[in-house]
Amino acid sequence: MTDVRQLATAIVAREGGFVNDPDDPGGATNWGVTVHTMRRLGIDLNRDGKVDAADVRLLSRDQAVEIYMEHYFRRPRIADLAPALHATVFDMHVNAGTNAFRLLQQLFADMGFEIAVDGAVGPQTIRVSHEAYQAAPRHLADAYGIARRNYYYRLADARPASRKYARRNDGGKGGWIVRAEEFISPRFHLTAAEHRERTKAWG
Repeated sequence: MTDVRQLATAIVAREGGFVNDPDDPGGATNWGVTVHTMRRLGIDLNRDGKVDAADVRLLSRDQAVEIYMEHYFRRPRIADLAPALHATVFDMHVNAGTNAFRLLQQLFADMGFEIAVDGAVGPQTIRVSHEAYQAAPRHLADAYGIARRNYYYRLADARPASRKYARRNDGGKGGWIVRAEEFISPRFHLTAAEHRERTKAWG
């Protein structure tokens, strides 16, 4: 059985504390929770009538865990997907919103399943997740992780300001790629040379 609190606690640790990077479309973020999410949920921690970066700074680690458990795992119905997908889809949902579900649905479509790529986890996606797991029990989580890694590379291809998240200054794997590979079996990790080859067009 999935321990959702353990997964959420790991995500919070992975995300880290407060940042307000101008290159990050998410804006002010603390423990991975963005100011946009806090506005959507009406979390005005300093009770000044507005939700802004000051409220993001006040967010505690425990509050972030609770937000993730309720709004990024339970309500989106990740719990109903094949258990092998729980950790990786949960982490991707925190990191990329409903793109996590579109990526999953596209993977299922590529596997030959009939499914709508609509970014919502409904009965069809839930059913297909279990069918896909039965078809490839040892490979489904890896296939999703690889699709996720490719997603990050494509984002960086299209948006130069995001390349620092995929490639370090020394040319090594950036945080996005390292994070994706945490959910991929080591035998499918890219070598340093393969990563450099994939990113060499970035200059």
